[in-house]
Amino acid sequence: MPEYRTVLDAHLGDNEFWMKSLDERDEAFAAMRHESKHGDGMCFHEEISTIEGGVTGPGFWSAVTYDDIKEVNRKADVFSSASGITLGEQPPETLEFFGSMIVMDNPRHAKFRMLVQKGFTPKTVAAIEESVRVRAKSLVEAAKEKAATGAPIDFVESFAAPLPLQIICDMLGVPPEDEQQIFDWTNIILGAGDPDFTLDLDGLILGAAGMFDYAQQLGESRLSKPTDDIASILMHAEVDGQRLTPEEFGSFFILLAVAGNETTRNAISWGMHQLTHNPDQRELLRNNFDEMSLTAADEIVRWASPVIHMRRVANHDVEIGNTAIAAGEKVVMWYWSGNRDEAVYPDGHRFDITRPNTKDMEGYGAGGPHFCLGANLARREIQVMYDEIFRQLPDLEITGEPDRLVSGFINGIKRMPCEFSV
Repeated sequence: MPEYRTVLDAHLGDNEFWMKSLDERDEAFAAMRHESKHGDGMCFHEEISTIEGGVTGPGFWSAVTYDDIKEVNRKADVFSSASGITLGEQPPETLEFFGSMIVMDNPRHAKFRMLVQKGFTPKTVAAIEESVRVRAKSLVEAAKEKAATGAPIDFVESFAAPLPLQIICDMLGVPPEDEQQIFDWTNIILGAGDPDFTLDLDGLILGAAGMFDYAQQLGESRLSKPTDDIASILMHAEVDGQRLTPEEFGSFFILLAVAGNETTRNAISWGMHQLTHNPDQRELLRNNFDEMSLTAADEIVRWASPVIHMRRVANHDVEIGNTAIAAGEKVVMWYWSGNRDEAVYPDGHRFDITRPNTKDMEGYGAGGPHFCLGANLARREIQVMYDEIFRQLPDLEITGEPDRLVSGFINGIKRMPCEFSV
């Protein structure tokens, strides 16, 4: 095993690092990129469990440059995702819940992806996009009504969190009265290590098990009594004569709910944060919305990097850049760092919706076989949410610092105050 080696005391496997300011985080990753390109190659980091009762792993290599991340991500035959995609070791008790296609290798991954793609037909996606506009407009109107009473408005609670949650629930046929429970479960799963959500393994298991059981029951219901939603399509879809089992549907439900909710929620939140702090960019977007909204959505995802990392395990000895990686060793792809690589994005921490190559950012899985199925939907949700805000609440501004999620996996915002005229 390589010796643990880091730069600027950047212990990426420890939650204390992720409590530092974004400027300190950027400084550390910039130093690691320089070391990777001009020094001794990738750093090898100690691995510490982020939750009480979790498993401490053997350490990991950090891919921090744009090119190294691309190479690892696209060599799916060399780097496996089957043992998990988060930095830490996955407790055996949770394997059943988080065993969807994001932790599969080919050929099983390809077959499973082909199966679930049947739920994302052009007709289905078109219907979802109509729902996005209706939901966004309703949320803005509700926020105006609440503000008129003098109540404080939290941007995450009123705008960023409910839109993707409602869209995912619409897709899966989850009734409105269950939406809050789905939201709470996603917070437990992705908030592992944050004192507001999940500090121990038992809490994580209970949250995941609750969501898994709910999803299985929903899948079984749609199998016997199909309705007009993606859950029904998925439960009846076939590839080579095979269908999803209720257990497989349960795992995919968790993946779709978590990935489709948290990542878009945090992109929308960080986007408004940056638009407030960069009024020139805000005006540029408002005055040229139809032409620039798609580029702006990609720049938001680049800057925010809602998913900070994904990890893989080497199937055999391999060399990436100037680093020799042995079979069985972990490699963590730090999307946050790749999206700020100076060689690709000069002054990468600057928010700039006019960047010519923003579409090449390492978001939505950074290419490769695990590219996000919902990327276009996420872009659409970001565009529509800002369109409605600009139309109805043109002076909305963030008025305080974000309360950030303590996590090295999700660049999350839990709370963030805002104000606007009513």
